[in-house]
Amino acid sequence: MKLLRFGELGAEKPGLLDADGQIRDLSSRINDITGATLSPAALENMRSLDPNDLPVVAGQPRIGACVGAVGKLIAIGLNYADHAAEANMALPEEPIVFFKATSSICGPNDAVEIPRGSTKTDWEVELGVVIGTRAKYVSEADALSHVAGYCILNDVSERDFQLHRSGQWVKGKSHDTFAPMGPWLVTADEVPDPQNLAMSLSVNGQSMQDGSTRTMHFSVATVISHLSQFMTLYPGDVIATGTPPGVGMGQKPQVYLREGDEMVISIEGLGEQRQICIAARD
Repeated sequence: MKLLRFGELGAEKPGLLDADGQIRDLSSRINDITGATLSPAALENMRSLDPNDLPVVAGQPRIGACVGAVGKLIAIGLNYADHAAEANMALPEEPIVFFKATSSICGPNDAVEIPRGSTKTDWEVELGVVIGTRAKYVSEADALSHVAGYCILNDVSERDFQLHRSGQWVKGKSHDTFAPMGPWLVTADEVPDPQNLAMSLSVNGQSMQDGSTRTMHFSVATVISHLSQFMTLYPGDVIATGTPPGVGMGQKPQVYLREGDEMVISIEGLGEQRQICIAARD
């Protein structure tokens, strides 16, 4: 099942993508796609619906972030063996954990802002994991049972802010629009192996990232179990699980985003994002 949110920013409605690729309006059945509607029972109820009984959404509405009211947006750094090699850095013994402000979340095709004073705005295609049931002190064997579904997440990063402005990475990770998410949330039953998904990102038509979740250092199950030892994961929390090689910082010479650049991002079975870079707005 592919769930999504459509409509103007701040007024998104819940939707379901039918077998023909049409958006069906779910707003008569649920208020939104949030943690409250991602429990196994709620998902099973939606799965039992006949899409033909739901209104077709006309035209091509804006697609919002596939999950609303996200409580935590947690990210994992340096989690791909080939990306670590690209960065000439040793793989960590435990997952590197940082946060992105939830205010950075935007729709998958919304414009991405280049922050004021930025010289090193970068891209990162990542597998997003959406929690469906409360997870605290869970084992790796049980971890995936807490997942509602998966999505694409672009972990946009300002490298100078991240690495050279003191303090935590969050400074370079949290500008408005730095977390395009979606286009849809694909429920876990349609992703039998999250460790075998092709992923790619291009800038202005040039392939930059062409990788696979197979090269993750810490698996999705390991990441969920690890995080749950330090914090309770709640329904609607989102985890960005790291990026494969090909980021701008890893190019020789380094390449960063500028106004007018277009990113196209895809993960096997999870759809596609498309963003144009613009100057930061007030």
